[in-house]
Amino acid sequence: MTYTAAIDELNAMVPELFTRPGQPRRKFSLEEIGVLLGALGDPQSRFPSVLIAGTNGKGSTAATLASILDQSGVRAGLYTSPHLERPNERVRVGRVEISDEAFARRYFMVHDTAQQLVLAGKLSQLPSFFETLTAMAFLHFAEAGVEIAVLEVGMGGRLDATNVVHPLLSIVTDISLDHTEWLGSTIAAITREKAGILRRGGTLVTLLQHPDANQVLGEVATALDVRGVSATAYMPPIGIAAGYEIEVLGAPIVVESPLTGAHQHRNVALAVAAAAELAEHHGFPVTPASIAAGIHRTSWPGRMEHIRIGAAEWILDVAHNPAGAWALRAGLRGIGDSDRGPMTLIFSCLRDKPLAEMAQILFPLFDQVIFAPIHSARAAAMADLMAAAASTGIAAVAAQSVAEALNLAKERAGEGVVVVSGSVYLVGDARSLIMAQRIENKGVIL
Repeated sequence: MTYTAAIDELNAMVPELFTRPGQPRRKFSLEEIGVLLGALGDPQSRFPSVLIAGTNGKGSTAATLASILDQSGVRAGLYTSPHLERPNERVRVGRVEISDEAFARRYFMVHDTAQQLVLAGKLSQLPSFFETLTAMAFLHFAEAGVEIAVLEVGMGGRLDATNVVHPLLSIVTDISLDHTEWLGSTIAAITREKAGILRRGGTLVTLLQHPDANQVLGEVATALDVRGVSATAYMPPIGIAAGYEIEVLGAPIVVESPLTGAHQHRNVALAVAAAAELAEHHGFPVTPASIAAGIHRTSWPGRMEHIRIGAAEWILDVAHNPAGAWALRAGLRGIGDSDRGPMTLIFSCLRDKPLAEMAQILFPLFDQVIFAPIHSARAAAMADLMAAAASTGIAAVAAQSVAEALNLAKERAGEGVVVVSGSVYLVGDARSLIMAQRIENKGVIL
C-alpha cells in the first residue's frame, strides 16, 4: 500500500478518453460513482461545494476562488484536473497538496471498496482514473474537515463524477468546441452537457459569451428556476492589462493577478463574483481585502507562466485547443515585435485535437517550431505534426524527447523567447525538467 504502488496502478488504467480499436468506449454514469461513494460513507455530503464547468478557464477560476477563500481564513479544498507533474496536485487543502502517504491510503480505500462492489454485483466495472481520483478527493476533504470544496469538472458536466455534489454555486466559464466526440459537435450541444451542473433553485455565475452558449444556459436556467449572477461588474475596461480597480462588497479593490493574459480577466471576474455570492448569501467571511489578497496570491502554474533560463525567456502555457491557442496568441501580442531575439515554439498535442486549426493559429508566429513526443496513448503522430507544420510553410524539427526539444530550443533561442504549449502532458514534462535543472543549477538548459 505504498504511494509508488498507487501511482503504478493508476497509470495502468486505460485513460477514459482513449478507446482501443474494436472496443466500445467507456460509458459514464452518476449512478455508479454514487454507489461507490455510498459505500465509502458519502464523503461528498460532509461539506458544501462550488462546482465549475466550462471548456477553458475553469482551472484558473477554481484556483483563484480557492486562493480568495484561503485568504479569507476559510479551510477550503481544491480539486482540479489534469495535473502537470504529479497527481497529488489535483487535491489540495488550503495551499497544501495531498501527501504521498494520504494519497496512497485514499487510493487503496477506494480501490478495495470498488473491487468488493464489483464482486458483489453492485458495480458493473471498476471506477475510471478520474472517478477514482474524485472519490479520493472527497474522502480527503471530508477527513480534513474542509469548510467548502471548489471542484473543477473534468469533462462536460452532466455525467462528470464531480456532479454528484449539490453545489452552493454553479460556475460556467467560457465554452468552445472541444471533446466533440463525447460532448457533441456544436456549441449548443456542448453547453447543454455543461449546463448539467445547474440545480433547481440554484445559482449560476457566468459571463456573456458565444450566443449559442448564452441561449442554452438561459433556457436551462429558466427551466430550473436558477438565479443568474453576471460577473460583468468585475471586468476591467477594455485595454487594461493589470492593476485595475473594481468595486466588490461595497468597497474598491485593486486587481493584481499573477495570471497574465486578457482572457484571465474573465476567470478572475468569475471568481470574484462567486466569492461575493458566498459572502452575501452563504455567510462565508469573505471581505474586499481578502478578495484582493487572494487574487494576488493565486498560484496556477503552466498558464502563461514566465520563467527566465539563461538569456532566454520561456513561457509555458497549456493551450490545448483552438480557443486556448487564440488566448495564447493574444497573450504573446507584442513580444515578437520586440528586440528579444527569435521566437521558438515547442509543441505537441493529442490526436483528437484539431491540429490543423491550432497550427494555423500558432505556428506562423514563430521563427522555429520544435515538436516533442509526449507519453499518452492519445498523442498525435509525429508525421501528422510535421505535415501540419508544412501546411503553414514552417520548417519544423522533430525531437526525440522533451529533454532534447528543450536543449534544441535553448541552442536556437539565444536571447529570444521559447514557448512550450499544445498539451498538458508536454508542459508538465517540460516544466518538471526545467525546474529540476533550475534547482540543481546545472545542466545544459541553464
